[in-house]
Amino acid sequence: MKKNIGFIGCGKMASAIIGGIEEENILGAEINEEFAKSASKRLGIDVITDNTELVKKSDIIFIATKPNQVLDVLNEIKDFVTGEKLVVSIAAGVTLSKIQNILTNARVVRIMPNTPALVKLGMFGVCGGNLASDDDVNFVINLLSKIGKCIKVEESQMDIVTAISGSGPAFFYQVIEDMARAGEKLGLEYEKSLILATQTALGSAQMVFNRGETPVQTLIDNVATKGGCTFVGISEMKEYDSTKFFYDVIAKTTQKAHELGGR
Repeated sequence: MKKNIGFIGCGKMASAIIGGIEEENILGAEINEEFAKSASKRLGIDVITDNTELVKKSDIIFIATKPNQVLDVLNEIKDFVTGEKLVVSIAAGVTLSKIQNILTNARVVRIMPNTPALVKLGMFGVCGGNLASDDDVNFVINLLSKIGKCIKVEESQMDIVTAISGSGPAFFYQVIEDMARAGEKLGLEYEKSLILATQTALGSAQMVFNRGETPVQTLIDNVATKGGCTFVGISEMKEYDSTKFFYDVIAKTTQKAHELGGR
């Protein structure tokens, strides 16, 4: 029997999931009537303005509001979340304990998605609360696996997941853009440079997935043969200490994700 799936909040991240899983039994909620109408038209689903009504009609409830709105939403719906319903939170930084302190009888699964779910190449970190069963976690993983890859993690690691894959698309966009702009400055048209950088990123990522037990460093060494042009480029990256740069990016983003939960 198909589960009815509800999304409280139909913003960018929720839209990525809704558009990717392509389920027919999805209902959305946006408190603002204009937002609700706009989301309904954009997503092709019914979007209502009553969160409690959505909870009543849904078996699976995705909490997809901004992190600073989550606790207010939970307090609004708590009397309607029975033990038969599964709550899935996508809110960065909001811990399972904060959710379960309000929804005391709820089965809760926390996920960290990312926007490439729109093109069915999403990445999701998943962890379950105290009352969530293995079946609950696996249901969420199976649902999201339609639009990407999932890994189970400890909740203590979720802010790191947020930094690497939740925020990561923007970091990769920036790298692709920087490479393309460099090509443009050196004399190649921007759009051609962008295609080169984008396809190279896509192919390189697939090579990493296909590497088996081969270390990533070996893939680097296979391209950056000593004395060649790639070796010079890698040496320049080491000169700028790219390892420290990316560590700082991920560490600061992780800290921000931690702060978003109000801990």
